[in-house]
Amino acid sequence: MSARGRHWASINELSFVAGMRLLFWICRVFGRWPFRVVLYPVLGWYVLTKPLPRRASQEYLRRVAGYTSTAVPGVLHHFAAFGESILDKMLLWGGLFKLDTVDLHGSELITDALAAGRGGLLICAHLGNLELCRVLSRQRRDMKLTVLVHTKHAQAFNDMLARLNPDSQLNLMQVTEMSPATAILLSERVARGEFVVIAGDRVPVSHNPRVAIADFLGEPAAFPVGPYVLANILQCPVYLLFSARQGRRSAVHFEAFRDAVRIPRQGRDAAFQQLAADYARRLEYHSLRTPLQWFNFYDFWHLPQLERSDAPR
Repeated sequence: MSARGRHWASINELSFVAGMRLLFWICRVFGRWPFRVVLYPVLGWYVLTKPLPRRASQEYLRRVAGYTSTAVPGVLHHFAAFGESILDKMLLWGGLFKLDTVDLHGSELITDALAAGRGGLLICAHLGNLELCRVLSRQRRDMKLTVLVHTKHAQAFNDMLARLNPDSQLNLMQVTEMSPATAILLSERVARGEFVVIAGDRVPVSHNPRVAIADFLGEPAAFPVGPYVLANILQCPVYLLFSARQGRRSAVHFEAFRDAVRIPRQGRDAAFQQLAADYARRLEYHSLRTPLQWFNFYDFWHLPQLERSDAPR
């Protein structure tokens, strides 16, 4: 597999967060500004020694620049935002994050569903800090989340979060492929009024991933069809979930996406294309509002082992 086409799961993100335990201690003892003073030398080393994430960030920011008249910050600022996001995750699970700095938008969608005893599917993105949603959900006994993840490539970081707070692992489900047993389990949870969370902006961890092609920041990119296959199985309301840090405050956005998803036997590819395109438009909207908050440090516009002529599949 070429370097350009490496799958995101094969890129070890933990080399970036190797010193985060020390930086977390600095922030906890001395505050956020001393943390940033120490963080930037770490960032400089990472940017210089990791060409693949650096080029991916440059390419993404170049595309963003084509959509805005204002100056777009550089790669170092992009990775700094990632470092701040990682710190926020650690502060959250360490009980040190001020939850009153989080603004919820569209949360009435979820509140109404909970009041009616309805579960649903939340399609999220690698934008901002989605840990906010998980922590906030734990404050409401009537809101239960199951977050589908593939984080085996970042096991050390997950172990570090677990040491800060064992509850950080309670509502995660490791999934590489959607088996019938997993689908039945998730259907039972949604029927009980629970919510399932799945990312819509990373292709599956498989040799021959099923994807749909949609325009994102001016160029076709591959998006997974898994969230829509799952939505078709669950037959429940589907929502979008986006998060972003804005200055000293954070925001979590909930949006209605579909009352239900029904994929026809004929025209499946077209249905997946439309769903992926609608999702990509909302992801693009939120990414352009806070461009440094999108954390996919790989070549998003090139799918490993699958050229565009092979998709959708």
